[in-house]
Amino acid sequence: MFFFWDTKPKSMNKMILLEDVSKSFQSKERSYTALKNVNLSINKGEYVAIVGKSGSGKSTLLNMIAGIDYPTKGKITVNGTQIGMMNEGKLAAWRGKNIGIVFQFFQLIPTLTIRENLLLAMEFVGAIPKNKRLERANHLLERVGVVDQADKMPANLSGGQQQRAAIARALANNPEIVIADEPTGNLDSKTAGAINDLFLALARMGKTVVVVTHEKDAASKFDRVITISDGQIIIPEPKNILI
Repeated sequence: MFFFWDTKPKSMNKMILLEDVSKSFQSKERSYTALKNVNLSINKGEYVAIVGKSGSGKSTLLNMIAGIDYPTKGKITVNGTQIGMMNEGKLAAWRGKNIGIVFQFFQLIPTLTIRENLLLAMEFVGAIPKNKRLERANHLLERVGVVDQADKMPANLSGGQQQRAAIARALANNPEIVIADEPTGNLDSKTAGAINDLFLALARMGKTVVVVTHEKDAASKFDRVITISDGQIIIPEPKNILI
């Protein structure tokens, strides 16, 4: 375990709000509805799990929150911005400043060192002054416990070290929201526990953290668990229910 930020009281401000959101996909063969009339509110500083079977709509819901995809209908407001109203260029710029994304398979650029991966993320967004980027990259890597690996290529790190580096990269531009899609799915239980501790610490410092997971015992690790089945939210955990 490693907790490295001071605990702060949570604000009850809505950071994520989905109103009657549906998402359908159309192919030549058929139409498929991945989300059906979803209404969901997540507060600033919450540590939330989205659980459900494969194909239930978990990743689609995460993509809606991140602005990676547009809803077929409904309204999505994230950090005060109605993201469905922006074109792709503006949405990409907004995402870079507001959302930190952690993927299951890390997706670190293999030809760059760990430190360079963070620096590139900062260069793309431009939110951090150039003269502060190196210091920030080293600071974040130290916070997640891999600063000693900063000059190595991703392939030379263990899975757990790569995931910690990916979390540091997700935090590079100081986003208000961190989302993660199965971030511990390929890690051993001890390393997965350390990653969960890290996400909890982020939430306690005021970040809003939303994690898609298959873990059956997720309820004990999160402030709230949202279960999704066939594109619909069916069983919210009875803590801080705002659905």
